[in-house]
Amino acid sequence: MAEVELLTKVKNGLGITGSNQDGTLNVYIDEVKAFMKSAGVRDSIIASATSAGAIIRGVADLWNLESGTADFSNYFKMRVIQLAAMPEPTPPTV
Repeated sequence: MAEVELLTKVKNGLGITGSNQDGTLNVYIDEVKAFMKSAGVRDSIIASATSAGAIIRGVADLWNLESGTADFSNYFKMRVIQLAAMPEPTPPTV
């Protein structure tokens, strides 16, 4: 999924319009993707539409932080575990 498309999905998921917050949102998107990768989610899954919901949730968790706190929701963490456990797709047989 293209970065612009993912940014648009995140903004829609958070109810954000305009481009004033794009820089901050892109930093959060990168942070969420880094978390997912270090948790074992393959790059191909992170880049696919399959992970869009999890990325939106992770960005929302970071977006809504109170000063001095940093924590991802249980839903986000469970979804990352599921994505990390997804089997490698098998090519179709002919």
